[in-house]
Amino acid sequence: MARPREFDADTALDGAIGVFREHGFEGASAEMLVGAMGIGRQSLYDTFGDKWRLYRLAVRRYGMGECAAHFEALRSGVRAIDGIDAMLRRVVETAHQPCLGVGSICEFGVSRPDLAEVHTPLAKTLRDAIAARVRDAQRDGDVAANLDPEAASEFLIANIAGIRVAGRGGANRGALTGLADMALRALR
Repeated sequence: MARPREFDADTALDGAIGVFREHGFEGASAEMLVGAMGIGRQSLYDTFGDKWRLYRLAVRRYGMGECAAHFEALRSGVRAIDGIDAMLRRVVETAHQPCLGVGSICEFGVSRPDLAEVHTPLAKTLRDAIAARVRDAQRDGDVAANLDPEAASEFLIANIAGIRVAGRGGANRGALTGLADMALRALR
């Protein structure tokens, strides 16, 4: 008779996220993962499957959390531009921490279709939410009326990735804030 699981799978997955954020897929060993997850190797395989499946689950959970935080920021403030600004400031605040989303794209690009199945719906949802706020900001007169909201959304997402890479590369807070400021100015 199998023993019942004695750990919380989400908590264990959060431990794996920390390892993958810092070391990527290739740099993360099973030993690192089980240590951070607080489980045995057999529990890792029984619950999450192989390392690749665990990685995809970690990327999905991380991406959903990041999207939720971006959505919350986008909805904040009195005006739509305030929400866009809050989203960029949130990225600046966390830019020194490794981003599993950016890291997984840098590590694999589109070479793994099963990973793209994780990224694609998350990216679309975020792009659509940002484009909607850009449209709202255009109606408020805070963003140039001639900007294509979808192109502006892609621009902002590229800037978010750039801010995260710059932060991970050691850029100071002033430089990161400057990047966010320039992105906002480009919308006006």
